[in-house]
Amino acid sequence: MKKKLFRDGPYADFFSQGVLVDNVLTLAGQLGDDTAGDVPNSIQGQMENCYKNIENVLKEFGGSLENIIDETWFVTDVDECMANVGEIFSSREKIYGCKPEVSQTLVGVSALVNPQYKIEIKCIAYLDKR
Repeated sequence: MKKKLFRDGPYADFFSQGVLVDNVLTLAGQLGDDTAGDVPNSIQGQMENCYKNIENVLKEFGGSLENIIDETWFVTDVDECMANVGEIFSSREKIYGCKPEVSQTLVGVSALVNPQYKIEIKCIAYLDKR
């Protein structure tokens, strides 16, 4: 099995942001900080940044959001997420440019790597190599 890796960020020595095997790309969970390292207070703002970070990893492999087939959202407050679900999914639809054609799981967790994070999104993508 041949793997193509993309390592980036402060933990590049410990894990890859993306691992491509054949046509399947698995992405490490992406957090809600922006390129300057700032983290919005809102779950929606963090979610939007998560997708920007996801897009950056996908681009390293020649992919886009269109290639995502599965998402897992880890949130520290399911109630907050569900209270804002209309705005969150409306924003997500704008990010994708359509209603996303993905499977999705929402998991409530007690904490993420830093207490300021409210959401982490992990994805699987399929890259068609025609």
